[in-house]
Amino acid sequence: MVQTPDSSIPSFVAELVRAANETERVRPSEVRKLLFRAIITVSDLREQVGIPGSGTGHDAIVGLNAVANDIERQSSERMSAALLEAADLVRTLWVVLDSGVEITTIFWD
Repeated sequence: MVQTPDSSIPSFVAELVRAANETERVRPSEVRKLLFRAIITVSDLREQVGIPGSGTGHDAIVGLNAVANDIERQSSERMSAALLEAADLVRTLWVVLDSGVEITTIFWD
């Protein structure tokens, strides 16, 4: 059963985009917190719409986690790109959830 989307999601997307546009003024620790919050949000939204995470290197969450875990070594451009990617993932999943579409995944042996 698809749940009603959280109305705070658009505000969070705006916060991610704002931080991406101001990475020179945002502390790396704050970028890390935003990325981890986005990872949790994406995981929750995926679960709600029925999309399993792959856990492979091709899973966007794995890439975001790698950036967040090594944030001190990331350039402003890489932090900005990761924040924008996180915003896109959250926004896209929120739109899917808001539309009421249910996704069923079938695994074949």
